[in-house]
Amino acid sequence: MMFWNQTVVQLFFKGGFVMWPLLLASIVSLGVVVERLLFIFREKKYRDSGSVEEILMFSERGDIPSAIRTGQGSRDFVAKTLLYGLVHREKSFSNALLCAANKELKRFSQGLPILDTIITLAPLMGLLGTVTGMIRAFGLLGGRELEAPSVITGGIAEALIATAFGLGIAIVSLLPFNYLNARLEEARHEIEDACNNLELLLMKPVKLEKEYADLIACR
Repeated sequence: MMFWNQTVVQLFFKGGFVMWPLLLASIVSLGVVVERLLFIFREKKYRDSGSVEEILMFSERGDIPSAIRTGQGSRDFVAKTLLYGLVHREKSFSNALLCAANKELKRFSQGLPILDTIITLAPLMGLLGTVTGMIRAFGLLGGRELEAPSVITGGIAEALIATAFGLGIAIVSLLPFNYLNARLEEARHEIEDACNNLELLLMKPVKLEKEYADLIACR
């Protein structure tokens, strides 16, 4: 273990100045991934499909106060979205649902732009380190070092370290990035389905009253 640690440290310092930004990118990526995974775990813990079903059931019956009370006691993100729409239904029901949905989805998307940037930037920084290392290695061709080809090949090998580290950071960050994106899309679909159901349930009595009024008018 001690030999492995020493080897990693030696490789790091041989990679050149670009290794420091890569180290910072890896730390930021790790922090974002850990925080987002804890967030997903917490949201799954708070999921309460029963409350969502009760809100829809009370809304279908026209008992909006009971639906609001049910939503107020839930920490489920879908229930909170429906609750916000019901509370502000008198002003603009559709806009209230849209505002609440965007607010909840924003919580799920936090940190994803940072991961996306690191996934794109890390290989480029590694390539920059490789290019500068190659320039330094081939610069030895003009001196006496030409008599020792191993010096040049060693310099080229060291130049490739930065690219290897950059690709490693991008690959390791890509897996949780795709997982978090999948959870974001899953949350988006759940919110959209619940909001559409709620809108249909609240519009149903209005539609029936209109049809009844048209029927009376025809008579």
